[in-house]
Amino acid sequence: MLDRRKWTPSALLLTMTGIVVVGIGIYFVLFRPPLLPEDVRYMQLTEGDLSAVGPSLRDWLGFVFAVLGGFVMGTGILMMTFAATAYRSREPIAAFGAILGGAVSIGTMTAVNFAINSDFKWALLGLFALWAASLIAYWLEGAKAIA
Repeated sequence: MLDRRKWTPSALLLTMTGIVVVGIGIYFVLFRPPLLPEDVRYMQLTEGDLSAVGPSLRDWLGFVFAVLGGFVMGTGILMMTFAATAYRSREPIAAFGAILGGAVSIGTMTAVNFAINSDFKWALLGLFALWAASLIAYWLEGAKAIA
């Protein structure tokens, strides 16, 4: 029988995933420039193209990334809270929430970064692996409790 108050490996892994996700959000809000070299490469823009849209695009993208970063931080905070509560105590809906929430957030972010050949694709695959490890650990803990 699992002690529902104990911090399990799955809950710790999901908490670590949430911490990394919060870090990504902080990067988007505070440090990410409006256009990365990979953005310009993907859109096949020239310096002339960038000059034509100039500060307007850069200002707009600054706002877009601030909003995106806030949502990413919120996702990470909710992930850590979820890991500390329902996931750790093995509430019946917890596995479904962790699978679906991670798939649409971390899974989508990772897939898109591979699709655009982002410089960050391998780091995001590592984040995906951390999230997946929490799910595998959750399943193993459940199997161990049944045995």
